[in-house]
Amino acid sequence: MNKKIIELHNIRRDFLVGDEIVHALRGVNFDIHQGEFVTIMGTSGSGKSTLLNTLGCLDTPTEGEFLLDGTPVKSMSKAQRAVLRNRKIGFVFQSYNLLPKTTAVENVELPLMYNSTISASVRRKKAIDALIAVGLGDRLEHKSNQMSGGQMQRVAIARALVNDPAVILADEATGNLDTRTSYEILMLFQKLHSEGRTIIFVTHNPEIAQYSSRNIWLKDGRVIEDTINPAIQSAAEAYNLLPKNND
Repeated sequence: MNKKIIELHNIRRDFLVGDEIVHALRGVNFDIHQGEFVTIMGTSGSGKSTLLNTLGCLDTPTEGEFLLDGTPVKSMSKAQRAVLRNRKIGFVFQSYNLLPKTTAVENVELPLMYNSTISASVRRKKAIDALIAVGLGDRLEHKSNQMSGGQMQRVAIARALVNDPAVILADEATGNLDTRTSYEILMLFQKLHSEGRTIIFVTHNPEIAQYSSRNIWLKDGRVIEDTINPAIQSAAEAYNLLPKNND
């Protein structure tokens, strides 16, 4: 088996809301290995968002141990976590989170700006290569308001790839897209998975589970199911079966 990228050991996260303690995560345990495409699912209130923030080094657990690519996160300072997050995680958000008045290349360059060892010319080349990899080689100088939702999400995925992260963390990455475009983005994630990328796809949509290699279900802050997908469906095949007028 490939090396462990994510290790969660008895992760608990409590929040004080008024006078009440809310137990958002109640002892979560799992590992994710290099090259897995994992969907994490659950309804609202299941603990998905809290787990996403933990995996993304945006929050630290109340109890338990989290290792990201072998590095224990809990004892790190906020600044150390920020560096680790920038180097090890590529984020893809539902709302794209692109800078509106900058070009696709400039948006993709952004994570590299925090690495002083990368020159401006290398930064631009890496950004262009990442955009070509997601099929946007002809949109390098386009700004967000000149692109469709699907194209903006591809820019966001290119930005997530540009640092060659240990893991891509996608939060409802097809949530703002129509059916046809959603399948196009799923096709891209499946392509990245076939190239050996480690992907964690957090979603409330159970249909996404058909296209990943492993599915983790949360309920009330606990993992209630963790299964390998024995028959991964092809997003490309599903896309080709869509009615041609379904825009």
